[in-house]
Amino acid sequence: MNIADPIALAYLVLEWTIRVVMLVVVTSRRSPEEARTWLLFVFFLPVPTLVFYLFAGRSKSPRWRRKRFRKARTLLEGAARQIEHSHHCSRPEVSANLAPATRLIEGLSHFPVLGGNVICLLPSYQSTINHLVQDIERAKNHVHLATYIFANDDTGDRVLAALLAVAKRGVECRVLIDAVGSYASASGVISKLRAGGIRAERALPVSILRPHSMRGDIRNHRKIAVIDGRTGYIGSQNIIDEASSTGLINKELVVRIVGPAVLELQAIFAADWFLETGSAIAHIHFFPHEHSEGGSAVQLLASGPEYRLASAGLLIVALVHGAQRKVVLTTPYFVPDDALRLALQAAALRGVDVELVLSRISDSWLVALAQRSYYHELLAAGVVIHLYRDGLLHAKHVSVDDEIVIIGSLNLDMRSFNLNAEASLVCYDPAVAVELRAEQQKNIAASDPLDSNIWNDRRLTAKLAQNIARLFSPLL
Repeated sequence: MNIADPIALAYLVLEWTIRVVMLVVVTSRRSPEEARTWLLFVFFLPVPTLVFYLFAGRSKSPRWRRKRFRKARTLLEGAARQIEHSHHCSRPEVSANLAPATRLIEGLSHFPVLGGNVICLLPSYQSTINHLVQDIERAKNHVHLATYIFANDDTGDRVLAALLAVAKRGVECRVLIDAVGSYASASGVISKLRAGGIRAERALPVSILRPHSMRGDIRNHRKIAVIDGRTGYIGSQNIIDEASSTGLINKELVVRIVGPAVLELQAIFAADWFLETGSAIAHIHFFPHEHSEGGSAVQLLASGPEYRLASAGLLIVALVHGAQRKVVLTTPYFVPDDALRLALQAAALRGVDVELVLSRISDSWLVALAQRSYYHELLAAGVVIHLYRDGLLHAKHVSVDDEIVIIGSLNLDMRSFNLNAEASLVCYDPAVAVELRAEQQKNIAASDPLDSNIWNDRRLTAKLAQNIARLFSPLL
Protein backbone atom coordinates (compact mmCIF):
# COMPACT_ATOMS: atom_id res chain seq x y z
CA MET A 1 0.00 0.00 0.00
CA ASN A 2 1.27 3.46 -0.89
CA ILE A 3 2.23 5.27 2.33
CA ALA A 4 1.02 8.50 0.80
CA ASP A 5 -2.60 7.32 0.85
CA PRO A 6 -3.12 7.27 4.66
CA ILE A 7 -1.20 10.57 4.96
CA ALA A 8 -3.41 12.15 2.32
CA LEU A 9 -6.51 10.78 4.02
CA ALA A 10 -5.38 12.09 7.40
CA TYR A 11 -4.70 15.52 5.92
CA LEU A 12 -8.13 15.54 4.25
CA VAL A 13 -9.79 14.66 7.57
CA LEU A 14 -7.78 17.42 9.27
CA GLU A 15 -8.89 20.01 6.72
CA TRP A 16 -12.57 19.15 7.04
CA THR A 17 -12.32 19.02 10.83
CA ILE A 18 -10.89 22.53 10.79
CA ARG A 19 -13.67 23.70 8.45
CA VAL A 20 -16.43 22.29 10.66
CA VAL A 21 -14.93 23.57 13.92
CA MET A 22 -14.25 27.01 12.46
CA LEU A 23 -17.81 27.19 11.17
CA VAL A 24 -18.95 27.06 14.80
CA VAL A 25 -16.21 29.22 16.30
CA VAL A 26 -16.06 31.99 13.68
CA THR A 27 -19.81 32.60 13.55
CA SER A 28 -19.96 33.18 17.31
CA ARG A 29 -20.23 36.87 18.30
CA ARG A 30 -18.89 38.27 15.04
CA SER A 31 -20.28 40.61 12.46
CA PRO A 32 -21.59 38.87 9.32
CA GLU A 33 -18.90 40.43 7.10
CA GLU A 34 -16.10 39.33 9.45
CA ALA A 35 -17.49 35.80 9.70
CA ARG A 36 -17.84 35.58 5.91
CA THR A 37 -14.19 36.57 5.43
CA TRP A 38 -12.86 33.97 7.84
CA LEU A 39 -15.07 31.22 6.44
CA LEU A 40 -14.02 32.04 2.88
CA PHE A 41 -10.36 31.62 3.73
CA VAL A 42 -10.88 28.56 5.90
CA PHE A 43 -12.75 26.86 3.06
CA PHE A 44 -9.88 27.28 0.58
CA LEU A 45 -6.88 27.29 2.97
CA PRO A 46 -7.96 25.60 6.20
CA VAL A 47 -4.56 24.91 7.78
CA PRO A 48 -2.89 28.29 7.07
CA THR A 49 -6.10 30.07 8.08
CA LEU A 50 -6.20 28.18 11.38
CA VAL A 51 -2.60 29.17 12.13
CA PHE A 52 -3.33 32.82 11.36
CA TYR A 53 -6.55 32.69 13.36
CA LEU A 54 -4.75 31.42 16.44
CA PHE A 55 -2.37 34.38 16.16
CA ALA A 56 -4.73 37.17 15.17
CA GLY A 57 -8.26 35.92 14.82
CA ARG A 58 -9.72 35.83 18.28
CA SER A 59 -11.50 39.10 18.88
CA LYS A 60 -11.25 38.91 22.68
CA SER A 61 -8.30 39.96 24.78
CA PRO A 62 -6.72 37.26 26.98
CA ARG A 63 -8.59 36.31 30.13
CA TRP A 64 -6.04 37.97 32.44
CA ARG A 65 -6.42 41.28 30.60
CA ARG A 66 -10.21 41.14 30.62
CA LYS A 67 -10.05 40.54 34.39
CA ARG A 68 -7.71 43.48 34.86
CA PHE A 69 -9.88 45.66 32.64
CA ARG A 70 -12.87 44.99 34.91
CA LYS A 71 -10.84 46.62 37.68
CA ALA A 72 -9.77 49.41 35.32
CA ARG A 73 -13.41 49.92 34.41
CA THR A 74 -14.16 50.48 38.07
CA LEU A 75 -11.43 53.11 38.15
CA LEU A 76 -12.90 54.80 35.08
CA GLU A 77 -16.40 54.80 36.52
CA GLY A 78 -15.11 56.18 39.81
CA ALA A 79 -13.20 58.94 38.04
CA ALA A 80 -16.29 59.77 35.97
CA ARG A 81 -18.41 60.10 39.13
CA GLN A 82 -15.78 62.26 40.78
CA ILE A 83 -15.60 64.50 37.71
CA GLU A 84 -19.39 64.77 37.44
CA HIS A 85 -19.82 65.72 41.10
CA SER A 86 -17.03 68.27 41.18
CA HIS A 87 -18.15 71.87 41.75
CA HIS A 88 -15.72 72.96 39.03
CA CYS A 89 -16.88 70.47 36.38
CA SER A 90 -20.22 71.69 35.12
CA ARG A 91 -22.55 69.66 32.95
CA PRO A 92 -23.69 72.23 30.39
CA GLU A 93 -27.07 72.42 28.77
CA VAL A 94 -26.95 71.22 25.17
CA SER A 95 -29.58 71.61 22.51
CA ALA A 96 -32.22 68.91 22.12
CA ASN A 97 -30.71 67.63 18.89
CA LEU A 98 -27.29 67.13 20.54
CA ALA A 99 -28.53 65.50 23.75
CA PRO A 100 -28.86 61.98 22.25
CA ALA A 101 -25.18 62.04 21.25
CA THR A 102 -24.07 63.04 24.76
CA ARG A 103 -26.20 60.29 26.30
CA LEU A 104 -24.85 57.70 23.87
CA ILE A 105 -21.22 58.58 24.64
CA GLU A 106 -21.87 58.56 28.37
CA GLY A 107 -23.53 55.17 28.03
CA LEU A 108 -20.51 53.83 26.13
CA SER A 109 -17.64 55.21 28.20
CA HIS A 110 -19.32 56.74 31.29
CA PHE A 111 -17.79 60.19 30.74
CA PRO A 112 -20.26 63.10 30.97
CA VAL A 113 -20.22 66.16 28.74
CA LEU A 114 -18.27 68.94 30.48
CA GLY A 115 -18.35 72.68 29.93
CA GLY A 116 -15.71 75.31 30.62
CA ASN A 117 -12.99 74.05 28.28
CA VAL A 118 -10.55 75.98 26.11
CA ILE A 119 -10.03 74.16 22.81
CA CYS A 120 -7.18 74.96 20.43
CA LEU A 121 -6.84 73.15 17.09
CA LEU A 122 -3.25 72.53 16.01
CA PRO A 123 -3.11 71.63 12.31
CA SER A 124 0.61 72.51 11.97
CA TYR A 125 2.92 69.58 12.62
CA GLN A 126 5.79 71.60 14.04
CA SER A 127 3.48 73.90 16.00
CA THR A 128 2.04 70.86 17.77
CA ILE A 129 5.49 69.66 18.80
CA ASN A 130 6.46 73.17 19.90
CA HIS A 131 3.35 73.52 22.07
CA LEU A 132 3.79 70.05 23.57
CA VAL A 133 7.47 70.62 24.40
CA GLN A 134 6.72 74.03 25.94
CA ASP A 135 3.93 72.59 28.10
CA ILE A 136 6.17 69.73 29.24
CA GLU A 137 8.93 72.20 30.11
CA ARG A 138 6.46 74.20 32.24
CA ALA A 139 5.19 71.12 34.10
CA LYS A 140 5.23 71.38 37.91
CA ASN A 141 3.82 68.05 39.09
CA HIS A 142 3.53 65.37 36.42
CA VAL A 143 3.53 64.52 32.70
CA HIS A 144 1.65 61.53 31.28
CA LEU A 145 2.21 60.60 27.64
CA ALA A 146 0.80 57.72 25.57
CA THR A 147 1.69 57.33 21.92
CA TYR A 148 1.61 54.70 19.20
CA ILE A 149 5.02 55.72 17.80
CA PHE A 150 7.87 57.32 19.75
CA ALA A 151 10.70 57.49 17.25
CA ASN A 152 14.47 57.83 17.61
CA ASP A 153 14.64 60.93 15.41
CA ASP A 154 14.84 64.70 15.79
CA THR A 155 11.23 65.04 16.96
CA GLY A 156 11.55 62.15 19.37
CA ASP A 157 14.78 63.62 20.73
CA ARG A 158 13.09 66.99 21.39
CA VAL A 159 10.26 65.42 23.38
CA LEU A 160 12.68 63.06 25.11
CA ALA A 161 14.94 65.95 26.15
CA ALA A 162 11.99 67.90 27.56
CA LEU A 163 10.83 64.88 29.59
CA LEU A 164 14.31 64.19 30.94
CA ALA A 165 14.76 67.84 31.92
CA VAL A 166 11.55 68.07 33.95
CA ALA A 167 12.11 64.64 35.51
CA LYS A 168 15.52 65.86 36.70
CA ARG A 169 13.84 68.64 38.67
CA GLY A 170 11.34 66.28 40.29
CA VAL A 171 8.35 66.20 37.93
CA GLU A 172 6.79 62.72 37.90
CA CYS A 173 6.64 61.38 34.34
CA ARG A 174 4.99 58.28 32.89
CA VAL A 175 5.23 57.21 29.25
CA LEU A 176 3.35 54.43 27.43
CA ILE A 177 4.66 53.38 24.01
CA ASP A 178 2.87 50.82 21.86
CA ALA A 179 5.08 47.76 21.52
CA VAL A 180 4.38 47.18 17.82
CA GLY A 181 3.92 50.76 16.63
CA SER A 182 7.30 51.64 18.15
CA TYR A 183 8.89 48.26 17.53
CA ALA A 184 12.05 49.70 15.95
CA SER A 185 12.60 52.40 18.57
CA ALA A 186 10.94 51.29 21.82
CA SER A 187 14.01 49.67 23.39
CA GLY A 188 16.24 52.68 22.86
CA VAL A 189 13.64 55.26 23.88
CA ILE A 190 12.52 53.37 26.99
CA SER A 191 16.12 52.82 28.09
CA LYS A 192 16.83 56.55 27.87
CA LEU A 193 13.60 57.41 29.70
CA ARG A 194 14.23 54.94 32.52
CA ALA A 195 17.84 56.07 32.85
CA GLY A 196 16.46 59.54 33.51
CA GLY A 197 14.13 58.35 36.25
CA ILE A 198 11.00 58.25 34.07
CA ARG A 199 8.52 55.39 34.33
CA ALA A 200 8.19 54.02 30.81
CA GLU A 201 6.37 50.90 29.62
CA ARG A 202 5.51 49.12 26.41
CA ALA A 203 1.77 48.92 25.79
CA LEU A 204 0.45 45.52 24.71
CA PRO A 205 3.84 43.73 24.46
CA VAL A 206 4.09 40.79 22.07
CA SER A 207 6.41 37.93 22.98
CA ILE A 208 6.15 34.16 23.24
CA LEU A 209 8.36 34.37 26.34
CA ARG A 210 6.13 36.77 28.32
CA PRO A 211 3.25 35.42 30.41
CA HIS A 212 1.17 38.53 29.64
CA SER A 213 1.90 38.77 25.93
CA MET A 214 -0.73 40.17 23.54
CA ARG A 215 -1.76 39.51 19.96
CA GLY A 216 0.22 41.48 17.42
CA ASP A 217 -2.86 43.04 15.82
CA ILE A 218 -4.47 44.44 19.00
CA ARG A 219 -2.81 47.80 19.57
CA ASN A 220 -2.96 50.88 21.74
CA HIS A 221 -3.36 53.45 18.98
CA ARG A 222 -4.04 56.45 21.26
CA LYS A 223 -1.99 59.65 21.10
CA ILE A 224 -2.64 61.57 24.29
CA ALA A 225 -0.69 63.73 26.73
CA VAL A 226 -1.65 65.18 30.11
CA ILE A 227 0.42 67.85 31.88
CA ASP A 228 -0.33 68.56 35.56
CA GLY A 229 -3.93 67.39 35.06
CA ARG A 230 -4.72 70.80 33.55
CA THR A 231 -3.49 70.69 29.96
CA GLY A 232 -4.13 67.85 27.55
CA TYR A 233 -3.43 66.80 23.96
CA ILE A 234 -5.35 64.39 21.77
CA GLY A 235 -5.23 63.77 18.04
CA SER A 236 -3.59 61.87 15.21
CA GLN A 237 0.06 62.87 15.55
CA ASN A 238 2.75 60.50 16.79
CA ILE A 239 6.12 61.46 18.26
CA ILE A 240 7.99 61.20 14.99
CA ASP A 241 9.36 63.50 12.29
CA GLU A 242 6.88 65.07 9.89
CA ALA A 243 8.56 63.39 6.91
CA SER A 244 8.36 59.61 7.14
CA SER A 245 11.12 57.22 6.12
CA THR A 246 9.38 56.82 2.74
CA GLY A 247 9.53 60.57 2.13
CA LEU A 248 5.80 61.17 2.68
CA ILE A 249 4.88 64.36 4.54
CA ASN A 250 2.28 63.64 7.22
CA LYS A 251 -0.66 66.05 7.60
CA GLU A 252 -2.12 65.84 11.10
CA LEU A 253 -4.59 67.48 13.47
CA VAL A 254 -4.18 67.68 17.24
CA VAL A 255 -6.32 69.37 19.89
CA ARG A 256 -4.85 71.16 22.90
CA ILE A 257 -7.32 71.21 25.81
CA VAL A 258 -7.32 73.29 28.98
CA GLY A 259 -10.17 72.67 31.40
CA PRO A 260 -12.22 69.96 33.10
CA ALA A 261 -12.14 67.59 30.10
CA VAL A 262 -8.44 67.02 30.79
CA LEU A 263 -9.56 64.99 33.80
CA GLU A 264 -11.36 62.58 31.45
CA LEU A 265 -8.18 62.34 29.39
CA GLN A 266 -6.27 61.65 32.57
CA ALA A 267 -8.71 58.88 33.49
CA ILE A 268 -8.13 57.21 30.10
CA PHE A 269 -4.37 57.30 30.64
CA ALA A 270 -4.76 56.01 34.21
CA ALA A 271 -6.81 53.05 32.98
CA ASP A 272 -4.21 52.24 30.30
CA TRP A 273 -1.40 52.50 32.84
CA PHE A 274 -3.25 50.14 35.19
CA LEU A 275 -3.83 47.64 32.36
CA GLU A 276 -0.12 47.50 31.58
CA THR A 277 1.37 47.73 35.08
CA GLY A 278 -1.36 46.82 37.58
CA SER A 279 -0.56 50.08 39.36
CA ALA A 280 -3.35 52.60 39.98
CA ILE A 281 -2.90 56.35 39.50
CA ALA A 282 -5.11 57.98 42.08
CA HIS A 283 -3.15 60.79 43.78
CA ILE A 284 -5.09 64.02 44.22
CA HIS A 285 -2.47 65.94 42.19
CA PHE A 286 -3.38 63.84 39.15
CA PHE A 287 -7.02 64.96 39.28
CA PRO A 288 -7.04 68.66 40.26
CA HIS A 289 -10.42 70.38 40.22
CA GLU A 290 -10.13 74.03 39.32
CA HIS A 291 -12.55 76.53 37.85
CA SER A 292 -12.09 77.14 34.13
CA GLU A 293 -13.23 80.10 32.08
CA GLY A 294 -13.42 78.27 28.75
CA GLY A 295 -16.59 78.09 26.71
CA SER A 296 -16.43 74.71 24.96
CA ALA A 297 -18.57 71.72 25.90
CA VAL A 298 -16.69 68.48 25.21
CA GLN A 299 -16.75 64.79 26.03
CA LEU A 300 -14.19 61.99 25.78
CA LEU A 301 -14.90 58.62 24.20
CA ALA A 302 -12.55 55.73 24.95
CA SER A 303 -12.89 52.62 22.82
CA GLY A 304 -11.06 49.35 22.40
CA PRO A 305 -11.31 45.56 22.35
CA GLU A 306 -12.08 45.34 26.06
CA TYR A 307 -15.16 47.54 25.79
CA ARG A 308 -18.47 45.73 25.54
CA LEU A 309 -19.46 47.36 22.24
CA ALA A 310 -17.64 48.62 19.16
CA SER A 311 -18.33 52.02 20.69
CA ALA A 312 -16.48 54.29 18.28
CA GLY A 313 -18.10 52.78 15.20
CA LEU A 314 -21.49 52.82 16.89
CA LEU A 315 -21.14 56.55 17.59
CA ILE A 316 -20.08 57.45 14.03
CA VAL A 317 -22.93 55.45 12.50
CA ALA A 318 -25.47 57.01 14.88
CA LEU A 319 -24.27 60.53 14.07
CA VAL A 320 -24.37 59.92 10.30
CA HIS A 321 -27.93 58.58 10.56
CA GLY A 322 -28.90 61.65 12.56
CA ALA A 323 -27.26 64.19 10.26
CA GLN A 324 -29.60 66.74 8.69
CA ARG A 325 -27.38 68.89 6.48
CA LYS A 326 -23.71 67.96 6.18
CA VAL A 327 -21.19 65.28 7.15
CA VAL A 328 -17.46 65.59 6.46
CA LEU A 329 -15.19 62.65 7.31
CA THR A 330 -11.39 62.83 7.10
CA THR A 331 -9.29 59.70 7.51
CA PRO A 332 -6.14 58.10 6.06
CA TYR A 333 -7.66 54.62 6.18
CA PHE A 334 -11.24 54.10 5.05
CA VAL A 335 -12.35 50.47 5.22
CA PRO A 336 -15.91 50.72 6.56
CA ASP A 337 -18.08 47.96 7.90
CA ASP A 338 -21.52 47.46 6.38
CA ALA A 339 -23.19 49.66 9.01
CA LEU A 340 -21.07 52.73 8.22
CA ARG A 341 -21.14 52.20 4.46
CA LEU A 342 -24.93 51.94 4.43
CA ALA A 343 -25.28 54.92 6.78
CA LEU A 344 -23.20 57.09 4.43
CA GLN A 345 -25.14 55.96 1.37
CA ALA A 346 -28.49 56.51 3.09
CA ALA A 347 -27.49 59.98 4.28
CA ALA A 348 -26.40 61.02 0.79
CA LEU A 349 -29.56 59.62 -0.79
CA ARG A 350 -31.80 61.55 1.61
CA GLY A 351 -30.09 64.82 0.68
CA VAL A 352 -27.36 65.21 3.27
CA ASP A 353 -24.12 66.64 1.87
CA VAL A 354 -21.66 63.79 2.58
CA GLU A 355 -17.96 64.38 1.86
CA LEU A 356 -15.05 62.01 2.35
CA VAL A 357 -11.55 63.52 2.46
CA LEU A 358 -9.05 60.70 1.93
CA SER A 359 -5.37 60.47 1.13
CA ARG A 360 -4.50 59.72 -2.49
CA ILE A 361 -1.22 58.21 -1.28
CA SER A 362 -1.17 55.46 1.33
CA ASP A 363 1.55 53.80 3.37
CA SER A 364 -0.28 50.46 3.13
CA TRP A 365 -0.86 49.06 -0.36
CA LEU A 366 -3.37 46.41 0.79
CA VAL A 367 -5.47 48.94 2.73
CA ALA A 368 -5.31 51.31 -0.24
CA LEU A 369 -6.64 48.64 -2.59
CA ALA A 370 -9.43 47.62 -0.22
CA GLN A 371 -10.36 51.27 0.38
CA ARG A 372 -10.75 51.93 -3.35
CA SER A 373 -13.16 49.02 -3.72
CA TYR A 374 -15.79 51.10 -1.86
CA TYR A 375 -15.58 54.20 -4.05
CA HIS A 376 -17.99 53.07 -6.78
CA GLU A 377 -21.00 52.41 -4.55
CA LEU A 378 -20.41 55.56 -2.49
CA LEU A 379 -20.11 57.75 -5.57
CA ALA A 380 -23.27 56.17 -7.00
CA ALA A 381 -25.18 57.22 -3.88
CA GLY A 382 -23.97 60.81 -4.15
CA VAL A 383 -21.09 60.80 -1.67
CA VAL A 384 -18.37 63.27 -2.71
CA ILE A 385 -14.81 61.90 -2.44
CA HIS A 386 -11.75 64.18 -2.27
CA LEU A 387 -8.27 62.66 -2.67
CA TYR A 388 -5.59 64.64 -0.83
CA ARG A 389 -2.51 65.01 -3.02
CA ASP A 390 0.04 66.84 -0.81
CA GLY A 391 1.47 63.91 1.13
CA LEU A 392 -0.21 61.50 3.55
CA LEU A 393 -3.34 62.97 5.10
CA HIS A 394 -3.03 61.23 8.46
CA ALA A 395 -5.53 63.48 10.30
CA LYS A 396 -8.66 61.84 11.67
CA HIS A 397 -11.77 63.95 12.26
CA VAL A 398 -15.50 64.08 11.61
CA SER A 399 -17.96 66.97 11.63
CA VAL A 400 -21.74 66.66 11.57
CA ASP A 401 -24.01 69.62 10.68
CA ASP A 402 -21.26 71.99 11.90
CA GLU A 403 -22.50 71.20 15.43
CA ILE A 404 -20.63 68.07 16.51
CA VAL A 405 -16.90 67.59 15.97
CA ILE A 406 -14.89 64.40 16.60
CA ILE A 407 -11.08 64.55 16.62
CA GLY A 408 -8.70 61.85 17.80
CA SER A 409 -6.80 58.73 16.78
CA LEU A 410 -9.78 56.89 15.27
CA ASN A 411 -9.53 55.66 11.69
CA LEU A 412 -12.70 54.78 9.83
CA ASP A 413 -11.88 51.12 9.49
CA MET A 414 -12.78 47.89 11.19
CA ARG A 415 -9.45 47.71 13.01
CA SER A 416 -10.07 51.01 14.81
CA PHE A 417 -13.69 50.06 15.46
CA ASN A 418 -13.00 46.61 16.88
CA LEU A 419 -9.34 46.01 17.75
CA ASN A 420 -7.38 49.18 18.52
CA ALA A 421 -7.58 51.14 21.75
CA GLU A 422 -8.57 54.63 20.58
CA ALA A 423 -9.45 57.97 22.15
CA SER A 424 -11.72 60.58 20.58
CA LEU A 425 -12.66 64.09 21.65
CA VAL A 426 -16.28 65.00 20.90
CA CYS A 427 -16.89 68.76 20.92
CA TYR A 428 -20.26 70.55 20.85
CA ASP A 429 -18.95 74.10 20.34
CA PRO A 430 -20.10 75.85 17.10
CA ALA A 431 -16.96 78.01 17.16
CA VAL A 432 -14.75 74.91 17.12
CA ALA A 433 -16.88 73.47 14.32
CA VAL A 434 -16.29 76.62 12.26
CA GLU A 435 -12.55 76.39 12.91
CA LEU A 436 -12.50 72.74 11.87
CA ARG A 437 -14.54 73.56 8.78
CA ALA A 438 -11.80 76.00 7.73
CA GLU A 439 -9.20 73.24 8.17
CA GLN A 440 -11.35 70.85 6.14
CA GLN A 441 -11.61 73.39 3.34
CA LYS A 442 -7.81 73.70 3.25
CA ASN A 443 -7.52 69.94 2.91
CA ILE A 444 -10.18 69.87 0.21
CA ALA A 445 -8.39 72.66 -1.68
CA ALA A 446 -5.27 70.47 -1.64
CA SER A 447 -7.27 67.52 -2.97
CA ASP A 448 -8.67 66.34 -6.30
CA PRO A 449 -12.36 65.41 -6.58
CA LEU A 450 -12.92 61.85 -7.70
CA ASP A 451 -14.95 61.79 -10.91
CA SER A 452 -17.37 58.86 -10.96
CA ASN A 453 -17.24 58.40 -14.74
CA ILE A 454 -13.45 58.29 -14.81
CA TRP A 455 -13.38 56.01 -11.80
CA ASN A 456 -15.86 53.57 -13.30
CA ASP A 457 -13.71 53.34 -16.44
CA ARG A 458 -10.61 52.17 -14.59
CA ARG A 459 -8.92 49.02 -15.83
CA LEU A 460 -10.45 45.63 -15.17
CA THR A 461 -7.23 44.45 -13.50
CA ALA A 462 -7.47 47.34 -11.02
CA LYS A 463 -11.08 46.46 -10.21
CA LEU A 464 -10.14 42.82 -9.70
CA ALA A 465 -7.22 43.66 -7.38
CA GLN A 466 -9.40 46.04 -5.35
CA ASN A 467 -12.23 43.54 -5.01
CA ILE A 468 -9.83 40.80 -3.90
CA ALA A 469 -8.29 43.16 -1.33
CA ARG A 470 -11.80 43.94 -0.09
CA LEU A 471 -12.11 40.32 1.02
CA PHE A 472 -9.51 41.17 3.68
CA SER A 473 -11.46 44.24 4.91
CA PRO A 474 -12.58 42.79 8.26
CA LEU A 475 -8.94 41.90 9.00
CA LEU A 476 -7.33 45.21 7.99
